[in-house]
Amino acid sequence: MKLLKKCTAIKALMLLALCCMAGASWAAQVAGTVVQLSGPLLARKADGAVRILSMKSEVESGDTLVTEKNTYAMVKFIDNSEITLKPSTTFKVENFSYDASKPEADNASFNLVKGGLRSVTGLLGKRNKEKFAMKTPTATIGIRGTTFIAEWVEPSAQAVAQAAAARQAWMMASTAAVGDSYPVQPLMLAQGPAPVSPLSAPGPSSGPVAPGLYVHVIEGLIFVSNPSGSVSFNAGQFGFVPSFSQPPIILPRNPGLSFAPPPVFNSSTSSQPNSAPPKSNAVDCEVR
Repeated sequence: MKLLKKCTAIKALMLLALCCMAGASWAAQVAGTVVQLSGPLLARKADGAVRILSMKSEVESGDTLVTEKNTYAMVKFIDNSEITLKPSTTFKVENFSYDASKPEADNASFNLVKGGLRSVTGLLGKRNKEKFAMKTPTATIGIRGTTFIAEWVEPSAQAVAQAAAARQAWMMASTAAVGDSYPVQPLMLAQGPAPVSPLSAPGPSSGPVAPGLYVHVIEGLIFVSNPSGSVSFNAGQFGFVPSFSQPPIILPRNPGLSFAPPPVFNSSTSSQPNSAPPKSNAVDCEVR
């Protein structure tokens, strides 16, 4: 009996050790570190767990980062690239893999779900440009050694409500017009309010800006593509993609969007391009 209990205990310890080893091997790769922060920043994992990040907190591959309405946050990735998030932004690090000795394994796949950001290319993007992809609701952005700004402007709640009311009015008018001799104009009602031109407003406070993806290339070159077409944008150019079913277009000037993080963000780590990101020593709070 004692021998049986001893064997059972040994098996239990071996199983526990295997589970610990498996857990360590399944842990997500550290993609980068928070190096600048002006307010609350959350990291949400695929299983629903949420961490509150602070300065020097690690960001892992698979994390979805969410900034609050007054928060700017800069993440320095392990290849020395940088992503700075605007307030009220949702940004997912879908897959990030970088090893200086294994360029064939490079992978940088991001998803701008909501809000805006500034991206500065690192070592991965310089040696394997084709391995970088920034997804957005209307297009995917590729790079060629680049610093660029991207912002997704969502349709306003008022515009959505007006479109819904217009569709309802069209349905009511169509029903009432059955059997009548006068023509109905369903298309005018179904379309809702006239779309806003991306250049109709000189600034965010001056009026509405058309919903869609906006890009501004500060340095280098980017490619913006969707099923409707692909356009390259050079340094100094602005672009706009109104929807997934419409091609990107080059804008003649700034449509009025701005990117203004605190001054310390602009001089944070760019002066030390070869420095490794600091190891996290912050205690993160995990909420499930």
